[in-house]
Amino acid sequence: MKWGILSALMIGLPFGAVAQEPPAAAPTSEVAAATTFELKVDAPDAIRDLLNTHLEIKRYREVSDLSDNELRRLMLVAKEDSRALLGTIGYFSPEIQAELDITDGERRRTVTLTVVPGEPTLVSDVNLTFTGAISQDPTTQLQREKIQNDWSFRNGMRFTQVRWDAAKLQALRQLTNERFPAGQLGESLADIDPTAHLVRLNVTLDSGPNYRLGKLQINGLERYDEELVTRLARLPVGADYDQLDLVAAQRRLANSGYFDSAYVSIDTSGDPENAPVVVQLREGKLKKIVLGVGISTDSGPRLSLEHTNHKLPWLGWRALSKISLDNETRAISTELTAPPDMDNWRWITSAQIQNQNTGGVDVTSQRWRGGRRQDSDRIDRSYYLEYDRADTASSTNALPIVAQSLSVNYAFTLRSFDSMPFPSSGWGLGVEVGGGTTLGGQRDPFSRVLARGRYYFSLADSNDNAATQLRSGRIVLRAEGGAVIAKDGISLPSTQLFLTGGDTTVRGYSYRELGVTQTSGLVAPGRYMVNGGVEWQSPLISDGQVTDWEGALFVDAGGVADAPSNLNHKVGVGAGVRWKSPIGPLQIDLAYGLDTQRLRLHMNVGFNF
Repeated sequence: MKWGILSALMIGLPFGAVAQEPPAAAPTSEVAAATTFELKVDAPDAIRDLLNTHLEIKRYREVSDLSDNELRRLMLVAKEDSRALLGTIGYFSPEIQAELDITDGERRRTVTLTVVPGEPTLVSDVNLTFTGAISQDPTTQLQREKIQNDWSFRNGMRFTQVRWDAAKLQALRQLTNERFPAGQLGESLADIDPTAHLVRLNVTLDSGPNYRLGKLQINGLERYDEELVTRLARLPVGADYDQLDLVAAQRRLANSGYFDSAYVSIDTSGDPENAPVVVQLREGKLKKIVLGVGISTDSGPRLSLEHTNHKLPWLGWRALSKISLDNETRAISTELTAPPDMDNWRWITSAQIQNQNTGGVDVTSQRWRGGRRQDSDRIDRSYYLEYDRADTASSTNALPIVAQSLSVNYAFTLRSFDSMPFPSSGWGLGVEVGGGTTLGGQRDPFSRVLARGRYYFSLADSNDNAATQLRSGRIVLRAEGGAVIAKDGISLPSTQLFLTGGDTTVRGYSYRELGVTQTSGLVAPGRYMVNGGVEWQSPLISDGQVTDWEGALFVDAGGVADAPSNLNHKVGVGAGVRWKSPIGPLQIDLAYGLDTQRLRLHMNVGFNF
C-alpha cells in the first residue's frame, strides 16, 4: 500500500486522523468515580518526549467528570494521534498499544501507551522540477543547477516533517533571491511506501516572470536630492533583480550617515521588465554632536568631541570636526567630504594638528590631505596629496627638529571575511604606497610603503555541520611591514616613520614602545618595521552550548630599525578572552614581554580592517 500525501496535509499534525477533535463527553449513566488519570508513555526517549509534548489526551487529565468509557474513547484517539506524530519524524509503520489500569480500591487510573516505532522511512528519490520563465531561459541554468545541488533533503536521509519543510523553504528562497521575486512553491508531494519504508519527494517550483529593475521611487526626502540617493544605491535600470543587490544598497544608504533608516524593496505588482524599486528613507539630523569617553591600556583614559554637519551651506559637502585627548595624544582635526559620484568616488580634504609624547620624545605635527576616496563592502581605494610637518623635541635637543615633506600616495584595502564584525574565516589585505620629497633647506626624494594582512583559518572540517564548526575554533595569522626608502641623513617628519608595540601589534609591550633606541636611551621612529602574530581562538562552552565568549592563546613579535639587517624582533606571549559585545568584539589579553620580562594587560574593542 502507498500513501500519497500532499505537503499541505503535513503541517502540524498531518494525516487524516489528526484532524479529528477528541470526542466531546457524551451523556452516560455511568457515575464518574475518578477525578483524574495518569499518562505513561513507554517508548524511546526522543519519541516519548514528542508524544508527551503534543498528545491531545493530556488536556483531559484534570477533567473531574471523565468516565471510564469516555477515557477509553480518548485512548483510541491517542493511538491515532501518536501514529500521526510519529509520521512527522519518519515512522509510518509503528506498533501502538494503549492500556487502561484501574486500581479499584483507590480509584486510580493509569493509561499506558506502548510504542514500537519500527523502521524509519528513508528518502529514496527526489524529483525537483521548474515551471515558469526559469525553465525556458538558458541564462538561468546556473541558478537551476545551484538550487538542485543545494537541495538539503537527500537520498538515504530519514524522513521528518521538519527536514521536508526546511528543504522546500531553502529552495524557494534560492529561487526568489535572484531574478524571480514572485516565485512560489507549486505542488509538493511526499509519496510514502510504508511497507518498504521509503519515500519519494516531488517538488515543483514556479518561478513566475523574470524581473528587471526600473527607476527608483524615493520617499522620505526633505533636505537631500534624489541624485544623492541614486548614487548611494547604485541599482542600474534594466539590471536583473538580485536580493543581495537590494540589501547592499539598503546598507549603503543606512551607513552613509545621511539617513537614520533605509528600506529598499521591489514592486512586483507592475511590469516585470521595468519593476519600480521602492526606497523608503528617514533622514537623520543635519547636525550632530557626539561626546565620547573611553579607556584603553595603550593610552589610558580618552575623551573626544565630534561635530558633524552633513550638508554645508553653498558647498553641500559633509564636515566632520573632532577634538580628542588621552595620556599620549592631543589632536584637533577637520575633514570635508563631497557626495559620491556615479562610481562612488568622493573628493575629500582634511587637516590635523596633533601633539604626541612617546618614550620621552614630544612631537607636534601638522598634516593636510587632499584627494579622492572610494569605499565599498570589499574594496576601499584612495589617492591623495599629503603635506606633513613634525616638530620633534626631546631632552637631548636644545631646539625642536623641524622636518617637512610633500608626497603623493595611493592606498587600497581588500576584505573577504565571512561575517563582520565577528569573522571566523576569511582574509584581509591592505597596502599603502607613496613617494615625494622633503621640504626646507634641502629637498630629497623618498618613497614609503606599508602593507598589512590578516587571515582567519577555521579548524573545522568542511563537512562538519554548523554547530560543530562553531565549536572548532580558528587560527588567526597577522602580519604588517613598512619601509621608507631614502638616502641616509635626510630630514623626514617622524610621522612618516614607524614605531610599533601595543594592543593591536606586539602585545607584552606598551604603545609604540618598540623603535630605534638612541645612545641617550630615548626611542625614536625608524625606517623599517615588521610585526606579526599567531593566535588560537576557541569558543567557551556552557551547558553544552556555545557562548559569546572565546579563549585565546597568542605569540606576537615585531621590531623597528633604520636598516633591515638591524631588525631585532621583540616577542610577547600570552592568553586572553574575547566577547561578542553589542558594539563589537572586546579583546582582553594578559601578555608577557620576553625582552622586558614584564606582564602587561591589553584591552581593545572593535574590529577594523
